[in-house]
Amino acid sequence: MGWKAAEKLIRHWKVVRGDNVMIIRGKDKGETGTIKRVIRSQNRVIVEGKNLVKKHIKQGQGHEGGIFAVEAPLHASNVQVLDPVTGKPCKVGVKYLEDGTKVRVSRGIGASGSIIPRPEILKIRTTPRPTVRKKPCKVGEKYLEDGTKVRVSRGIGASGSIIPRPEILKIRTTPRPTVRKYPKG
Repeated sequence: MGWKAAEKLIRHWKVVRGDNVMIIRGKDKGETGTIKRVIRSQNRVIVEGKNLVKKHIKQGQGHEGGIFAVEAPLHASNVQVLDPVTGKPCKVGVKYLEDGTKVRVSRGIGASGSIIPRPEILKIRTTPRPTVRKKPCKVGEKYLEDGTKVRVSRGIGASGSIIPRPEILKIRTTPRPTVRKYPKG
């Protein structure tokens, strides 16, 4: 929507996608909703159905034009997570359980101190995971104890593991040429 990147980014985010929050500043002050999207580069969040602005969209191929109401981003400091027990806005703290798991807890005046559950929507990824690129390595040869020759990875960062021979190379499509010891004649 034309927001500039924030000068000082929030390092430790207290709100995540799918949290129930209350808007504490702005035209929708006092209303509650769920976080639809977190824009970390701008320190902003989009709350579902809140902070609606009119957007004029020109007609183009495949869509109609007109004036539409869209959700505008809110600054992350203008929303607070709701306490799951009391239903009031609270600050978010971090606590470690006996088994070592890290959980979010409600803090502040009037907060119950209960655990804020992690939203189920976070298990669904909005962007696909990046594919792991294999690093190039040099290929060397090595003889095993039984005398067989195998290919191994060599070079900086290489594990020295055996590189399997591709199946396509094991299948011969043409017969081996016969080698004659003596020339014809």
